[in-house]
Amino acid sequence: MNVIKFEDIALTDAERQPCEVWTRVMGYHRPVSEFNRGKKSEYYSRKCFEEAKAVSHLDGEVKEDSCTCAAE
Repeated sequence: MNVIKFEDIALTDAERQPCEVWTRVMGYHRPVSEFNRGKKSEYYSRKCFEEAKAVSHLDGEVKEDSCTCAAE
């Protein structure tokens, strides 16, 4: 039985399938590719949620950007 290692697999750009990103908007899920220019700009400017920053206030250390909007 031949074992193919993941490192041995190489795809050209033509062989790759684009990944569709969905996010939750106003209570329902929608693909980002369907957003208008303004909504796409807002989506890409979001900051990712970092748990370490959010719980840092429990140790008495409060940071200004401790709770950011989570980009789904």
